[in-house]
Amino acid sequence: MKSFTATILTAFLLSPVAMMGADPAEAAPKQAKPPTEQRKEEQKVDTQEVAVIKTSAGTMVVEFWPDVAPKTVENFKKLARQGFYDGTCFHRVIKDFMIQGGDPLTKDEANQARWGTGDPGYKVKAEFNDRSHTRGVLSMARSQDPDSAGSQFFICHGNPTFLDRQYTAFGKLIKGDEVLEKIATTTTGPRDVPNARQSIDSIKIVPKDSVQ
Repeated sequence: MKSFTATILTAFLLSPVAMMGADPAEAAPKQAKPPTEQRKEEQKVDTQEVAVIKTSAGTMVVEFWPDVAPKTVENFKKLARQGFYDGTCFHRVIKDFMIQGGDPLTKDEANQARWGTGDPGYKVKAEFNDRSHTRGVLSMARSQDPDSAGSQFFICHGNPTFLDRQYTAFGKLIKGDEVLEKIATTTTGPRDVPNARQSIDSIKIVPKDSVQ
């Protein structure tokens, strides 16, 4: 079990970025809705959107949990909308544990020695919660620093509940379990890298009711 944890915890350096606060001069107009009400509306919209992950093995669809990890959900959706994940791959696969992707360096096979170290250039604060890491759960990969997540994520293949409250779970697979199975059971080589590339062709954020 410790070896599994170490796999997820493989250190990837994240460049420190100064966090800039909002300019006080840019105060919200008087007609703006109270922050609490606005957050509720944003979460309502979030729960009506899903991510469609098109891979070389087929398509998976995941729902989000903004009620327990709002900033993580927001970051994932922002990156997806920017096309950040398009052309990457699941670079680390461990049967009965998880499939890991989201590293921009995996767009280039020449960078394979550095796969697992890529990020968007900033960190995302941890939002550990009570959602358990069971099959199909979407969670953020990180290094030993709890607040070191960036873009890399993993989808649980087994039920690694020992990760609960140590990694930010923020969604779950609602379609494409057979695709998860296909990717998770592919043969792998050194560093758990699949022998055959498991491509992430695109990740699109779409209305939930548009997915059949």
